[in-house]
Amino acid sequence: MGPLHGIKVIDMTSVLMGPFATLSLGDMGADVIKVEAPAGDLVRQIGPARHADMGPIFLNTNRNKRSLCLDLKKPAGLKVLQRLLVDADVLVYNVRPQAMERLGLGFEAVSALNPRLVYAGLFGFGQDGPYAARPAYDDLMQGGAGLSHLIARSGDGTPRYVPSAMADRIVGLTAVGGILASLLARQRSGRGQRLDVPMFETMAGFILGDHLGGLSFEPPLDAGGYARQLSPQRKPYRTRDGHVCALVYNDKQWLSFLRAVGRESLLDDHRFATFAGRSRHIDHCYAELGRIFEERDTAEWMLLLEAADIPFMPMNDLPGLLADPHLAATGFFTMVDHPSEGPLRQMRMPMQWSDSSPDTPRPAPRLGEHSAEVLQQAGFDADEIAALVAEGAVALPTSPPRQTNSTPT
Repeated sequence: MGPLHGIKVIDMTSVLMGPFATLSLGDMGADVIKVEAPAGDLVRQIGPARHADMGPIFLNTNRNKRSLCLDLKKPAGLKVLQRLLVDADVLVYNVRPQAMERLGLGFEAVSALNPRLVYAGLFGFGQDGPYAARPAYDDLMQGGAGLSHLIARSGDGTPRYVPSAMADRIVGLTAVGGILASLLARQRSGRGQRLDVPMFETMAGFILGDHLGGLSFEPPLDAGGYARQLSPQRKPYRTRDGHVCALVYNDKQWLSFLRAVGRESLLDDHRFATFAGRSRHIDHCYAELGRIFEERDTAEWMLLLEAADIPFMPMNDLPGLLADPHLAATGFFTMVDHPSEGPLRQMRMPMQWSDSSPDTPRPAPRLGEHSAEVLQQAGFDADEIAALVAEGAVALPTSPPRQTNSTPT
């Protein structure tokens, strides 16, 4: 049933940051009702798909949700949402707060409908600063929070973005913690509250936790930055036939590693002898490791590192990750039969509970797939639903033919 069984979440989010947060809530057993505009969540259109609007990022970010297609620009559509909010536990949105106010869904208005509601907003910037009304995206947050600068500083001087929507996912997970804390506070007080989760502040704290460095002090002790993470030599080590990821970190690991490769004499060098010495000369130490790793094949290194109890991992490409023996043993990947999309590879939630294991995941929904079901459960009768559909305030799903072996487009 999941630890959040019985919690009803109205999910007004789209693309990735908000949906990633509500994915976690749904995976933990909450009833997540995904409210989509008639055009559907934009991320439905990203990537190869068997059917329009059912792309892989959408499928992997929206399981365990029910799709209700509402046109909130129509008064009848807005009234449907307000009716759903009356007995909901959480409202999550990721548009700018100003847009929520224009819809008549600001915190004060919604709290008047349901004082117990946790009203969680994920958006670009804290609302007490000059950036409050700006739009925000993952790329902008990576650059604004200093990550692109740090990549340039640690590499060839070219600023780049991490090839993952890292900021969206970090902020989404931060929001999950805030929502759960707000539900706990409600259990004690009986009242909900407004929760703001700004991207910029969240990412600034995330990055500066490692890199504030000497700027922590006044006057500053240096220009900031964690030297080990910024070393241009910090990268997977090239072997004779590929690469391996290894971290020789503490004194015990350095001694064990150098003994295993017959280079124990390096510890007579002050640059290698202590943790502090290695930290001051990290580029030199990593460069020397790089030369040593080029002397053996990858398979030899993995045997040696495991025997010496040195932390290591293979450098997986994406197919290699799918075939990883540990993930296979833990059942991380499963094949499911989606009602419209056929066989799909799915990733399970990494957390596990001894007493509250979630049910088998509900597949990601087609647009409006659960519109009638959700409205019926909210007390709308058949005639009311038909009228809402005729008015265009509610949309029901189309029914694509089932395809299990078609070629992705």
